[in-house]
Amino acid sequence: MARPANVTRTYQNHTIDSTRWDGFEPRPGDVIVSTSYKSGTTWTLGILYQLMAMKENMQPPPMDYWLDARMFPVELADQLAELAAMPHRRVLKSHLAADGLPIWPEVKYVVVGRDPRDVFMSLVNHYEQFTDLAYQAFNETPGRVGPPMPRYDGDLHKLWREWLTRSWFDWEEEGYPWWGNMHHVASWWALRQEPNILLVHYNDLKRDLPGEIRRMAGFVGYALTDAEVSAIAQACTLDAMRDGAIAAGDPLGAMFKDGAKGFFYKGTNQRWRGVLDDDELALYEEVKQRLLPADCASWLEQGGSGDLERKAG
Repeated sequence: MARPANVTRTYQNHTIDSTRWDGFEPRPGDVIVSTSYKSGTTWTLGILYQLMAMKENMQPPPMDYWLDARMFPVELADQLAELAAMPHRRVLKSHLAADGLPIWPEVKYVVVGRDPRDVFMSLVNHYEQFTDLAYQAFNETPGRVGPPMPRYDGDLHKLWREWLTRSWFDWEEEGYPWWGNMHHVASWWALRQEPNILLVHYNDLKRDLPGEIRRMAGFVGYALTDAEVSAIAQACTLDAMRDGAIAAGDPLGAMFKDGAKGFFYKGTNQRWRGVLDDDELALYEEVKQRLLPADCASWLEQGGSGDLERKAG
């Protein structure tokens, strides 16, 4: 299938391969959740899974359909076949920026943002939790492009500097050793007024989960009763999602040392306070001002998706 015109970059490294989307056949009503990482991806997917279970009788999949992930032992052809056989709407996941993920007009895109400082602190926990099997998956799965994923050396301050000033891809300036966080958000921010793109913020999910559930439901075309909103909210708390993963046999245990307990960690913001010093925060301000439009940076740090939509209207 020909790539849409928006796809101008090919992302390939130890974890992602954007060309894996080339064989996907979109259908009207499909929903794709895109984040850079550690911004509420699994939380947002959980909300959409619960919503689709209510409205489409769709059971949540045992593993997210993350097509750009190259390191899982599931064959791409098998994933595409499973998706093609589904009679209902599909919910998929991506970590690609808007210049690497195909944007089809008939597909809905939910893009989730979070304060970069909070993203980083969650990322540190993620990195610390990787198992030997995880590094084997990243680095030894056939088809890797470029150097291997480096192991975390435990130096948070070194990682902060590298994450802000070094990139994996030539067209990005930050995000090492993954891919750009600010680049990802900025690429979608430029498309925020498109009718098939919805921006969601981690802060808003924490501040008003029922309101954000209603907002996402309306975006994908469903009205919810108060009871339905309450049921989805209860099913999508951090504790409920962690407990659900553990009850399902804790499949996260292969990639993370503490399994679901390590993956669903604290979910709290501003843990960077008292950890990052003044010089490190000044570096963040410098990079932020260079890479993000001022209104995008403000939204990332504060949230307020409803205010964003009112300003756009």
